[in-house]
Amino acid sequence: MDRRASDGSPGLRFLKMHGLGNDFVIIDARGAGDSPESWPVTAALARALGDRRRGVGFDQLTVIAAVEGADARLDFWNADGSQAGTCGNATRCVADLLMAESGRTRLALVTDNGLLAAERLTDGRVRVDMGPARTGWRDIPLARDADTAALPLPGEPGAVSMGNPHCVHFVDDVAAVPLERRGPEIEHHPLFPVRTNVQFVQVLGRDRVRARVWERGVGVTLASGSSACAVVVAGHRKGLLERWASVELDGGALEIEWRDDGHVLMVGPVSYVFEGQLSPAFLAEVGP
Repeated sequence: MDRRASDGSPGLRFLKMHGLGNDFVIIDARGAGDSPESWPVTAALARALGDRRRGVGFDQLTVIAAVEGADARLDFWNADGSQAGTCGNATRCVADLLMAESGRTRLALVTDNGLLAAERLTDGRVRVDMGPARTGWRDIPLARDADTAALPLPGEPGAVSMGNPHCVHFVDDVAAVPLERRGPEIEHHPLFPVRTNVQFVQVLGRDRVRARVWERGVGVTLASGSSACAVVVAGHRKGLLERWASVELDGGALEIEWRDDGHVLMVGPVSYVFEGQLSPAFLAEVGP
């Protein structure tokens, strides 16, 4: 992709958005072609952009690409330069962006977790079908066979894949959990060969929980859509929650429903922050 702004000057344009404080840099690469090799993002660029002091700063970087059979393809990068299979809040934000662009209220997006349907509701929030939750140990994935409803770890957390791995702990007081210490310990536990997202959850009722999130490749985050989905799935499997629940995260609440067909629906708001253009000097420093 030619790293030029719309006026022809060198640079790379981007958009900053967030969902409940879970923030994203979004790059539209639909003019770059269908080959991932032609997209403008590398691990080095993701790390540089994700630096909150020397770059723009984000929890995830999202690349919009053209694809046949859907409105767009989304690919996600964490702030540490690693790639993520899915990102619920970013999917919701990009869906709203593309619906505003097209004048439609429904569309379909392709991610590594499959084809995801999105819809803008009458109250302005966006609903995304995040696809089926997976609970097989190979799907998470785990390093070995284990009961994913009650892992052989302290507290017997549940494991769920939403296209990315999650380890969900239910505790009496989520505010008392030292998330900055416990999060990375669990993320890098040998049971998770590709690391894992980590959630600590306090049940407030059968349809309401309070959750805090340590995000793989990011750290503590104000919200996570795929994490909220995993929380409800894990809670229902343990008999603690109904199939619908409000998940109250540090940045606000998401509504999650685990349907009988296995698909997980997520509803929440989106926020636009600003548009920008990466300078030629920044791009040259990062390199190709």
